Amino acid sequence: QVQLVESGGGLVQAGGSLRLSCAASGSISSINNMGWYRQAPGKQRELVATITRGGSTNYADSVKGRFTIFRDNAKNTVYLQMNSLKPEDTAVYYCKIEVTTREYYVMDYWGKGTLVTVSS
Repeated sequence: QVQLVESGGGLVQAGGSLRLSCAASGSISSINNMGWYRQAPGKQRELVATITRGGSTNYADSVKGRFTIFRDNAKNTVYLQMNSLKPEDTAVYYCKIEVTTREYYVMDYWGKGTLVTVSS
């Protein structure tokens, strides 16, 4: 009923920037919290940033000051602007969107992931 499409990953040099996007479509009444997570090779998935419907944000210490999460509610889309990228940011990035469906059920949906590779 709900699908997420991620884009924006790629290869970038250290110090560069990328912007990730994640758009939701389907049987959506409203979108509540949204977030980005990442999983580096051989590591567990970790939270990167979250944003509430009202715009309150939370960031992992490792990205605070470099990454910005923001959303376009009209487009059901969440973005992650990544600046001053470091090699340790290399990971598959996943979006998660908490959706209230048209049937008024609240569910979490995950994107398939987009690979970000930062070279030194």
